[in-house]
Amino acid sequence: MRLDYSGPTPEPVGFLLLPRFSMMAFFSAIEPLRIANRISGRPLFEWTLISEDGGPVTASNGMTLLADQAIEAVHHLPSLAVCSGFDPERYLSRALMRWLHRLDAAGCALGGLDTGCFLLAAAGLLDGERVTLHWESLPAFHERFPAIATSDELFERGARRFSCAGGAAAMDMALDVIARRHGQRLAIDVSEQLVHERMRTRHDQQRMSLARRLDTHNARLVEAVDLMERHLETPLTLAEVARRSGVSLRQLQRLFERELGRSPRDWYLALRLERARHLLEETDLDVLAVGLACGFTSSSSFSRAFRQCFGASPREFRRG
Repeated sequence: MRLDYSGPTPEPVGFLLLPRFSMMAFFSAIEPLRIANRISGRPLFEWTLISEDGGPVTASNGMTLLADQAIEAVHHLPSLAVCSGFDPERYLSRALMRWLHRLDAAGCALGGLDTGCFLLAAAGLLDGERVTLHWESLPAFHERFPAIATSDELFERGARRFSCAGGAAAMDMALDVIARRHGQRLAIDVSEQLVHERMRTRHDQQRMSLARRLDTHNARLVEAVDLMERHLETPLTLAEVARRSGVSLRQLQRLFERELGRSPRDWYLALRLERARHLLEETDLDVLAVGLACGFTSSSSFSRAFRQCFGASPREFRRG
């Protein structure tokens, strides 16, 4: 939502629903606004659900929502959140692109929930902006739109653009809007109603710490896995990973096998192949480009490793 709204209440907010949108992100954004209205005893926010043709839209979980309006009936909004999920660019029609540009020209603040920024970027509406997306989609977005700055913040808010990582991060962004517009006390009360332990700032991490994800307190192991995750496109040798982690190569082998049940080579390869899977799902990069982005030097070596892991070649996986 926009930073500088100073119009009358209730403040209008539009939600553009794309097929297979994330229901979690959508409800996380809208429920704090509803509760703020109830607690305050007056309508502070109102929302409109929009689809391209005005018809119902089915979310990624299979549930269907009815839209209030078609895009052709909406000519002005202070803020519009693009709600999407899988393969958002697939739904960017010429009519939708023209409509988004008309809203932008009319002063609307445009934003993306979850993967919504893919659509805004494809429409040419994020030049010079910094955005965030779900952590799983950030690498694909960076490959697809390398000129657009990204962050791994929970949410980003500028004068005319906003974005959030989706999921519960949409709730944190909505609470931030409530606090800025109507005071911290109301935002805290809304958070309490949501049984939301604390109001996270935009700088909070999207993911739990690596130590918690690995379920280990071994600092050497955490450092080794962190090095691997940060060097997927140009993989380090295991000897270099060991050296930077402060252990010998033999110690590194024993550490991975004891704590993670896999060799460091297998763990590193699995990280690269998982990144490749996401790129195949979320971008239109060709197979060779995906392989190169994940540290493979040839399409044959990439295809061989991918098939062994997922039971299908990269091309078969993408078609399926």
